[in-house]
Amino acid sequence: MDTKLLYQDPDTFITPLLAIFSVDSATDKDAPPAPTLLSTSAAIFKAAAQVLASGEFKATLGETILIHSPIGVAAERLLLVGLGKLASLSLDELRKGGGTALRAAKPRGLRQVAIAFPETPLASASVARVIMEGVGLAEIDYDIYKTDRKDLSIHTTTLLAPEKSVGIDTGFAEGNILAAAQNLTRSLVNEPGNVLTPTVLGQRTAAMCAEVGLKCEVFSTEKLHELKMGAFWSVSQGSAEPPALIVMTYEPAVAPAEGSPVIGLVGKGITFDTGGISIKPADGMEKMKYDMAGAGAMIGAMRAIAELKPPVKVISVICSAENMPDGKAFKPGDVVTAMSGKTIEIINTDAEGRLVLSDGLHYAKTLGCTHLIDAATLTGAVAIALGKLNVGLFSNDDATVENFTSGLPLSGEKYWRLPCTEDYRDQIKSQIADIQNTGTTRYGGSITAAMFLKEFVGDTPWIHLDIAAMAWNDEAKPWLASGPSGVAVRSIVEWVRSYAKETLDPAHRAQ
Repeated sequence: MDTKLLYQDPDTFITPLLAIFSVDSATDKDAPPAPTLLSTSAAIFKAAAQVLASGEFKATLGETILIHSPIGVAAERLLLVGLGKLASLSLDELRKGGGTALRAAKPRGLRQVAIAFPETPLASASVARVIMEGVGLAEIDYDIYKTDRKDLSIHTTTLLAPEKSVGIDTGFAEGNILAAAQNLTRSLVNEPGNVLTPTVLGQRTAAMCAEVGLKCEVFSTEKLHELKMGAFWSVSQGSAEPPALIVMTYEPAVAPAEGSPVIGLVGKGITFDTGGISIKPADGMEKMKYDMAGAGAMIGAMRAIAELKPPVKVISVICSAENMPDGKAFKPGDVVTAMSGKTIEIINTDAEGRLVLSDGLHYAKTLGCTHLIDAATLTGAVAIALGKLNVGLFSNDDATVENFTSGLPLSGEKYWRLPCTEDYRDQIKSQIADIQNTGTTRYGGSITAAMFLKEFVGDTPWIHLDIAAMAWNDEAKPWLASGPSGVAVRSIVEWVRSYAKETLDPAHRAQ
């Protein structure tokens, strides 16, 4: 899809469909809805006046109504897009509004869409960015293997802004970059396990890195043995498909000052998870192709980082394997030695993600990373705790969490911090090894998984994102297709960018 930014009055722009955002400006909770257009165009107000007065359109989030042949407006159709209550309007509603506009056009067979830049008190650069994120994410449908697939693609989307602005130019460009990065993640997560093996994941990552100028190294079995990654290898050994250890590096154009942060992004890349010898139930196992969504998030984030060019060095480590039952597979009761030297008793082979991450996190430290973040579809327990509205966040450092959460108003993603304190450590103690790979009870499963990972980061500031409940959309939304969500890409990018000032300003580091 081609996207354009034009500085032109929306009522004079010729297009098959012009989308106008609307909010409910009623303030009393018992008052009837008062739909109000986020536009100052008299012609558009006049064309929509009858519909707004009818009560048929209430401007709830994701609601749309189409006006054909609007009088006094050059567009063939006027689409009113609801964003919800004016009092609670945020950047995320505008992101969803952009997606809703696009998805409303797709089933109508339209190829061109225009969106009028909304009149809001929010920063114009951020508004432009989130609208284009929403547009880019909404364009994708995940039915690519259907032989009778209908082409409903939008060819061109134009954002019509009122007057020239450097901020809008920047936001428009960033929105396109972030949407493309998140869509890369989603496309990887959508692939079947017989298509996206660890080897193929390495090949596709290397191709992306070559495209955007990142350094990329892809290793396999020999490197795991050389590094003594016994935890990672134990998961890999039951599969006919070899593992892939992928290392991506972004170096800023200007070398950061000595002592600047080096950010490490570590992703779980299990391209298919049967559970191994502790095999999963058959019901729903087909969804386990998504068990590399953490790796996908890091790959997408690295693409965006390469194009946004923050002045901070970033290294990403992806640990990819299949978890399969086989005569050579690891077993409950085995003891394996991680790269760090810690010994691990295997209680359940379906707790494999934390094993590959343990070696990935330690390896990132040896590469010089001073701040770490990992993302993984790690536990079903996080869905029991938080439902499908928040990603579980764990950390050993409050300041690092503050850096992360400072970017959430812009990224629009929801996270909830869960405990990761030493009083939980007893639950991963083993009688015969340093630690075991599951908790001693079934309680607090996402916490004991985080405690396991914490063993391998030491004092390095670290965040763990358990995205298991949020990496897949079971139901389509007005602004997004069902399927892989690409969750965490935008938030990880904002977290990395939060270290830009610290990199450039030595005085800031000393505070």
